[in-house]
Amino acid sequence: MWILSWKGATGFSASSTAEEVTCGIEAHGLTAIITGPTSGIGQETARILALRGVHVVMGVRNTTAGLKIKQELIKQIPKAKIDVMEVDVASLKSVNKFVTEFKASGLPLNILIANAGMMAPPFSLSEDNIELQFATNHIGHFHMTNGLLETMKNSAIKSGVQGRIVILSSEVHKMSYKEGIRFDKINEVCNYISYNALLAYGQSKLANALHAKELSRQLKEDGVNITVNSLHPGVIATNLARHTAWMRVVFGYIVRLFLKNVEQGASTTCYLALHPGAKGISGEYWADNNISTASGFVNDPEFVKKFWDFSVELVDRTLASSSL
Repeated sequence: MWILSWKGATGFSASSTAEEVTCGIEAHGLTAIITGPTSGIGQETARILALRGVHVVMGVRNTTAGLKIKQELIKQIPKAKIDVMEVDVASLKSVNKFVTEFKASGLPLNILIANAGMMAPPFSLSEDNIELQFATNHIGHFHMTNGLLETMKNSAIKSGVQGRIVILSSEVHKMSYKEGIRFDKINEVCNYISYNALLAYGQSKLANALHAKELSRQLKEDGVNITVNSLHPGVIATNLARHTAWMRVVFGYIVRLFLKNVEQGASTTCYLALHPGAKGISGEYWADNNISTASGFVNDPEFVKKFWDFSVELVDRTLASSSL
């Protein structure tokens, strides 16, 4: 549709594809981790990174599926460098194992893409007793990022190449609970009584934008050569909506004319990961390959700091209680 073709300051639009926004970019020598790369925009992102010469480390929950995607990508891109490593971002134990194994590999880390996610499942708790969407979409990536940060800092220093952390959020982050983050209710078993699957999804996506905002501030303050941005990939008919029948109907029929395809949906992620136009830009919320406007919560420094401290405490308390 014409509305998707409107170009912003970057020269790209909602209709731009991941191949288009990275055209001509040579990224040989860079290493990237991407979670959730076995389907949808995650798979397309992994393909584009490999196509541009990036050594791609696919963080997957299902290694059989991951190895299958790896072989498919290598058939398309014979010179692609791709590794598959197991990680379930809903499990802090699994994240710890992944971080330890990646560090042991001795690989540098230039790009970290927090892509894995889930959307609006029925209420349940993760193995760490955290509401499952919040655990999967935020806490796992939060802990992983903190665990890999020193590796990224060292890689940026040794290579002279700015590190980039890209966190997938959503416009739905503006549709969280009225208090934004339910600090006192996230992992309460009785929360199912007031649980709203879509609002809880919005809460987890707000968490992604808040995470990027505060981490960016901290890295700037410390003079670290790493940028952090969050983004809305667009409305895409992927298997994120597999948990809810009415969502499948909405995504499949009612808004079909407004949907992006996977190639378009992966474009903002790939722009932020590789394009020179994103160099030095940090702490922003992006959509359609351009800087966009985030929720008021994301622009409230006190709320952002409160959320960061809450996330740290939640991870620390969980790790202590389980002796991970």
